[in-house]
Amino acid sequence: MTGRRCIRSTFLPRLLTRRARAGALTTGALAACVSLAAGCGVVPGATGGSGDDSPITVMTWAPEDTDATNKPGMPAFAEAYARWVNSQGGLNGRPLNVLTCNDRNDTVAAARCARRAVQEKAVAVVGSYSQYADSFMPALEGAGIPYIGGYGVTNNEFTSPLSYPVNGGQPALLAGLGRTLADTCGPVTLVRPDTIAGDQLPPLLDSGLEAGGHTPSGDQRAADDATSYDGQARQALLRATTDAADRGCVVPALGDRTGTFMDSFRRAREDFPEVRTATVLGSVDQTVLDASGGSSGPYEGAYVTGWYPAVNDPSWDPMKKVIKEEAFGDNRVDAADAGVQTTWIAYTVFRQVVESLGDGEVSADTVTGALNSGLKVTTGGLTPTLRWNFQDELAAVGFPRLVNANVTLQKVKDGRLVAAGDGFTDVTKTLRGADLG
Repeated sequence: MTGRRCIRSTFLPRLLTRRARAGALTTGALAACVSLAAGCGVVPGATGGSGDDSPITVMTWAPEDTDATNKPGMPAFAEAYARWVNSQGGLNGRPLNVLTCNDRNDTVAAARCARRAVQEKAVAVVGSYSQYADSFMPALEGAGIPYIGGYGVTNNEFTSPLSYPVNGGQPALLAGLGRTLADTCGPVTLVRPDTIAGDQLPPLLDSGLEAGGHTPSGDQRAADDATSYDGQARQALLRATTDAADRGCVVPALGDRTGTFMDSFRRAREDFPEVRTATVLGSVDQTVLDASGGSSGPYEGAYVTGWYPAVNDPSWDPMKKVIKEEAFGDNRVDAADAGVQTTWIAYTVFRQVVESLGDGEVSADTVTGALNSGLKVTTGGLTPTLRWNFQDELAAVGFPRLVNANVTLQKVKDGRLVAAGDGFTDVTKTLRGADLG
């Protein structure tokens, strides 16, 4: 089907790029957009209608083969999920077509991925990772394509009206970790990337520390693609050991480079008083623990905040079944990887959205409309029930789309990452006190 370019693609960007007016974008406005799109005779990304069995196209992207953080398991799992769901008859009888893209930890590549999603008429971008939302989000907003279940590494994912996060991202992880460390640590030093995304981390950790009556952390910047962190490790230890009477904590949050930092840290710590370590899921997982020496490694006893239950929780069994049937032997896909877990939850959301549309049209507009209509999505206990509003509880501190501020607390015990508490902890109140100015 062909037709003239629809008005929708010219007026929607104006609404969405004015972030200060995001709250004014209502369900009615999006409904009007859908009506205008239908009036043009063309709905970009549309598939479906009664009896239509054409493929439903989505995209998943993440950085691969770079010198910084890599998340190859996310697109790899997305492809495995498509094979699995198609072997089950597809989504409402329609095949799922998953496109993947390497964002390369690069602004240009991230924008290129988004443009490809538009060109390929994807109805959603699902379960993806990128530090460059400023580059990819405008293209998605211009085409009206929803961003479902991003990893949560940028603030834009919690502000764009077309973003539907499934976790609390770095804000929730760091706020939860800070609140835990406030009760157990002396001076705290945060080691984080010297990037725009990294600049957002200190006030989030400090919100948790200050909620527990602790002083703010020391902010130690580090390159996110370095091969050694000897200088940064020593500086972090100097800051964390300023109080001889109170054992300090070092918090590395460098993504894939956390392991590299810990190699330097292990050597440097011999010259300093003993300190604790703590971090967030995504900067450490079981593979990292094993590589760092297990129970004799530097993480032993460390607290780790995550978004979801520990990987041995039965709630993950359906995801593990998909991995076993469709990704067995693919070492990119690890059930303990927070990126893989987020992708599973994101596709769980997308599947329920498509099912809610029944035999109706599946397009970027109808997917967005379903999400904005108050659809409640369940994830088998991996998250609370998800539902997105235009202005949620954390809008006042700049996170209007953050609907799941729950975190779990885990601890490294005998070299294994195990649950350190029961269930979830809601850090909404802690984040309300964050100074993000």
